[in-house]
Amino acid sequence: MSVMSSPAKPTISKRDDVRPPRAAHSSLVGYGYWWWVLPALVLTGAVIYLATATGAFYAFTDWTGIGSYNFVGVSNFVKVFQNSQLLGALVNTVLLAVGFVVFTNVIGLLFALALNRTLKTRYVLRTLIFMPVVLSPIAVSYIWKFIFAYNGSLNQILGDVGLGSWRHDWLAVPKLALGCVLVVMVWQSIGFVAVVYLAGLATVPRELEEAAAIDGAGPWRRFRRITVPLIQPSLAIATTLTLIQGLRVFDQVMALTGGGPDNATQTLASEIYQQTFTYQEFGLGAAMALVLTVFILVCTIAQLTLTRDRT
Repeated sequence: MSVMSSPAKPTISKRDDVRPPRAAHSSLVGYGYWWWVLPALVLTGAVIYLATATGAFYAFTDWTGIGSYNFVGVSNFVKVFQNSQLLGALVNTVLLAVGFVVFTNVIGLLFALALNRTLKTRYVLRTLIFMPVVLSPIAVSYIWKFIFAYNGSLNQILGDVGLGSWRHDWLAVPKLALGCVLVVMVWQSIGFVAVVYLAGLATVPRELEEAAAIDGAGPWRRFRRITVPLIQPSLAIATTLTLIQGLRVFDQVMALTGGGPDNATQTLASEIYQQTFTYQEFGLGAAMALVLTVFILVCTIAQLTLTRDRT
């Protein structure tokens, strides 16, 4: 009599376990992250991109801010480039931006080099240099407005040192007012640029500088051949941010001069404010804002192209 053996149970190896693929699991997790990002994307789109698109739409109309409007095509843009006052604002904007980029970066880099490794009090000096950055531009501008006044501190110092003939009402002279605005802008932003360059200088190996000095390279050659190439990313960041800040300057102009005297300090940003809220030319103001936006975008791309790290 044969005994029938029971069928053997199949063995299941670990490889036969049914598990969701890692890629599918990762994709599900990544899909879930979008729900966290979605509110920020919606808010950004509504506040920034939708507002920009609406302003670009009104740039082609004659809307006054109240009531209906008519489409006028590109006539607002023609006014921008044919009106001598608006062209003067464009020229002032470019002059302020170029001067702001040059002086802020040069002086900020010099401060960064001086406060990098040598001075024992460098941490205290870094704090003092950066302190104006955290102040309100409006408050700083009003302080400097008192300094530049005819009875202000600057003229008193000039009189005390025997330079009384140099005293002026600095903000009332058309040829000097734009330079005064530039001084205030540079003074308040040097600390920020210096911090950016200090971050870049911290990545420069001291061994390279010491080896170059042993080989006979002077300070200028070490700076040009070693320091500048290694701080190229910091240079790109600092110049790009100062360029954008210089092109959209508004607070200092309105607080110091209000665009005067005789429109000598009008910029595109202040002109946009005046055309929109003073003259109720919302269509023209929107056209100028669109021109300024495109101008900043083009200049920023060109700046990033020129200063990008090619190593």
